[in-house]
Amino acid sequence: MSSPPVPLWLQRAYNQDHINNVWRILSDRERSRIRARSSSASRYYHSDSESESNRPPAAYPACLSNGHPKENTTDYYSTANGCSPRNHICNRFSDIQPYDRTRVDPGGRYFNANWVRELAGGRWTIATQAPLPNTAHEFLSLIAGIHSPLSPPGESNLKFTRVRTAVQLTQNFESGRRKADPYFPHEPGEYRIIHSFQEMSGLPPLKVTLVKSEFIESAHCLASTVSVASIVAGTPNPSVLIRHLLYGAWPDNGIPEPKDRASLLNFIRLVDRTNKDLCGLEATADAEPPVMVHCSAGVGRTGSFIALCSLLRSNGLLSQPNSHPAERVTVRPLLPQSPLGPLPDSICWDGVCQEIDSLREQRPGMVQRPEQAHLCMRF
Repeated sequence: MSSPPVPLWLQRAYNQDHINNVWRILSDRERSRIRARSSSASRYYHSDSESESNRPPAAYPACLSNGHPKENTTDYYSTANGCSPRNHICNRFSDIQPYDRTRVDPGGRYFNANWVRELAGGRWTIATQAPLPNTAHEFLSLIAGIHSPLSPPGESNLKFTRVRTAVQLTQNFESGRRKADPYFPHEPGEYRIIHSFQEMSGLPPLKVTLVKSEFIESAHCLASTVSVASIVAGTPNPSVLIRHLLYGAWPDNGIPEPKDRASLLNFIRLVDRTNKDLCGLEATADAEPPVMVHCSAGVGRTGSFIALCSLLRSNGLLSQPNSHPAERVTVRPLLPQSPLGPLPDSICWDGVCQEIDSLREQRPGMVQRPEQAHLCMRF
């Protein structure tokens, strides 16, 4: 049986000159965002006090006026919350802080994570760094629904009770370096008590228990069922179950080997199917709870994974393995217009380019490397 035809826009995108031009333009736009982020951080550090006028902006400032951004570029790309000295200890990497505009806000606590909506696929995702020992409580609180309902910025009518699926794209140790801190036990039946490190009253500790684990070879995935319960007055509340899916064939600062591409596709489909099964809802973009996705920093592998999910979903290739891809990506007008303006005409037809630029509007540095963009294009 012949393989499905490559969409026309992808055939055009395979041109090396086009690929070089895309990466140059995307890099130029990201440098503009970096300058804006640096300006927001500098403005915060040079303030004399923590008065109301110079505190970091709230997590969800109003960013739309008749569909267009109304803040200047510095405010729009502000990462002041993450740059605050009191929050440095909560960042895994000193140069990666979340945009204030799309930052996930678990009950007023700082958390290095952003709401991200797929441009082509339409699903909401929470993109985050791997939890640190002192941020595991915030991470698990979102999953347990302690601060429910969750609502993405600008979507007050859309509320999720909690997260049900966590995706990990990094090993805890890689090349002899700590890339992620485990936030549940390794052996089935074992439990761990997680306390909050942030100074806020009324935050109960969490009891986290590994219920079971299994290795799914076709998806190169260690799939675990984890129980999370808050402990009040020494007694655990009713627990909630989450599925933790660890993909083990994606190296740091790189992409899966060609021999592992089939397992990656199977893993993406597994994530999609697992989240649908857990939520018990007919899957639509606005009904399915968000998946929590992290690698180490939460930008390179995380951004690439979300881009692949979006593009595959929009082309019907998640639940329908043998279907033919569409002739072009269907882009949904869900996100505010970028202060940087639209993509140039020379590349605006490229669905992968659109997806990457959209992700970078929502979390800094998404899809870090050219080879990760190539993976999205040639998958």
